[in-house]
Amino acid sequence: MKPLPLIIILLILNHVASYGSRVTVTLFAIDQKSSAFTIGLLMALYALLPALLSVASGRWIDRIGVEKPFQLGSIAVGVGTFAAFLWPSIYALYFTSVIVGLGFMLINVAAYHAVGEMSSAGERPINFSYVALGFSTSTFIAPILSGVIIDNFGHRMTFLVLTLFTVLPIIALSFRLLPMHRPHKSEEEKPSGPVLDLLKDTEVRRLFINMTILTVAWDVYGFAIPIHGSNIGLSASEIGIVMGAFAAATFSVRLAMPFLVQHMRPWGVLKLSLLVAGCSFALIPFTHHIALLMILMFVLGLGLGAPQPMALTLLHETTPKGRAGEALGLRTTLINTSQTTMPMLFGLVGAAFGLAPIFWAMAFFLIGGGALTGDKPRKH
Repeated sequence: MKPLPLIIILLILNHVASYGSRVTVTLFAIDQKSSAFTIGLLMALYALLPALLSVASGRWIDRIGVEKPFQLGSIAVGVGTFAAFLWPSIYALYFTSVIVGLGFMLINVAAYHAVGEMSSAGERPINFSYVALGFSTSTFIAPILSGVIIDNFGHRMTFLVLTLFTVLPIIALSFRLLPMHRPHKSEEEKPSGPVLDLLKDTEVRRLFINMTILTVAWDVYGFAIPIHGSNIGLSASEIGIVMGAFAAATFSVRLAMPFLVQHMRPWGVLKLSLLVAGCSFALIPFTHHIALLMILMFVLGLGLGAPQPMALTLLHETTPKGRAGEALGLRTTLINTSQTTMPMLFGLVGAAFGLAPIFWAMAFFLIGGGALTGDKPRKH
């Protein structure tokens, strides 16, 4: 099998385990009568170690290649989900959140680095679109699978099933079934200077700002939609179906990415995505019926699903040679710093005022970001 399809398959399996654990941790915490702040803290812990270690991990991947980090990440995700099966308690969820978050960070940076390096400049938008389609597939499968298993067999068995999804990636990487990119050794491609030097370029800096806004929006979606669904009386299966509508939209828009690449500029895609997602978030508090919520989640999925392939392509092409892994690590650090702090803030706000202010604040930042984003930022 060629490298790209196998990378995508292994990513799907690991992401089902990782994203499924987020859904299951949230619903298990709700079942245990945990507060909105506790749920926010659990979601923040998924991002804690990635926020601290992503840049160092990216530099490590630049030096040694991607195979070993990919394998270690798969093992960590498996250990984290299995721990919640062995010890099904609110305390185990804290360990699960930390170790699964760390593991999937390694997988994510390694896989994106591998795809970027194996692709030519013309191939990158399409190849990153295929990777994004893989993520859409797992984002569709994970909440529905988790919800159905929870309703029929309980939270503990759900964690065991999610653990099983990491077995094949661990085996495949143990036997080196995946030919991975090896780093170049030329002197001019060695990383040099502080990591924040990467942000001196106007286009790179604007790109990081947009990616951070969009990723915080993904985090708000993952944190707040299960709670909103529970608040309006949906079952775990119905919440999974609603979140599946979101995933179906991300899959659809990424499937259309080859067409979008031919007819829209990357910065135009980012601008439109921010505006669509912002309008969707603004309407969520007024939506109390499952059918309407599914429609709105589909529209939100279109807005949040489109930018990723374009953003990753621009990131890979605008960073200096030999620092692609470091740039991906910086991206992950900025994203996870937000994900570490924002869920706790959202939890506090949600506990005090409900979810509506969270949705409206996110809408404000998305629409504001879209209004300030041109087709292409000017360099100074």
